[in-house]
Amino acid sequence: MEDYLSEKERWEWVRAQVRENAPAVILAAVVVLGSLAGWRWWQERQDSARVAAGGRYMKMVEALDHGDHAQAMVLLGELERESAGSSYTDQAKMLAARVYMEAGELDKAANELSTVAAQSNDHNLADVARLRLARVQVAQGKADAALATLGPNDATAFAGRSHEVRGDAYFAKGSQVEALTEYRAAKAASPGMSNPLLDLKIADLSGDTAPAASAAPAALAK
Repeated sequence: MEDYLSEKERWEWVRAQVRENAPAVILAAVVVLGSLAGWRWWQERQDSARVAAGGRYMKMVEALDHGDHAQAMVLLGELERESAGSSYTDQAKMLAARVYMEAGELDKAANELSTVAAQSNDHNLADVARLRLARVQVAQGKADAALATLGPNDATAFAGRSHEVRGDAYFAKGSQVEALTEYRAAKAASPGMSNPLLDLKIADLSGDTAPAASAAPAALAK
């Protein structure tokens, strides 16, 4: 239509369009600017939360390095309250589980690990927690629970370790044939990697005494 209007008519038409559509344009601009401001505020809030969580995690590590387990657990509690779902909180719970395991408090260690295994958004961290939980369950005399924790799926970066822990669970149950099968699967899943203790387990169950003798010193040194 504009092609058929004079310069003055064109200008009048533009002014009319602005008057007619100005409220909608202004509203759209307000919505867009408000959305951008809200997104920026949310990002800044998330960044601040991550920085705070990271700071608490590092303080927990320092407390553990100094043997101050009580302070470390206080910091873990703060992370759980203020940064639930954060990867820093998950890693802090893994550290707490290690402390509990070293103190022989296996139930507490299992609780921390099961939470990370079930709730972490980091799949690799969840897999590591699952492996450690299964080891704790074997130590607790809960071999069947360990097998259930590991499940049948080995399509992870930790397939070799998963087979080995599964072998430990079968061995604890007295199922030596299944244990040997899992140990050999662990060996096959980690070609080229040195694991003297795994070699010793395989040699012991297969009756191959020569490799057992050579692996024993390395295993005892672990």
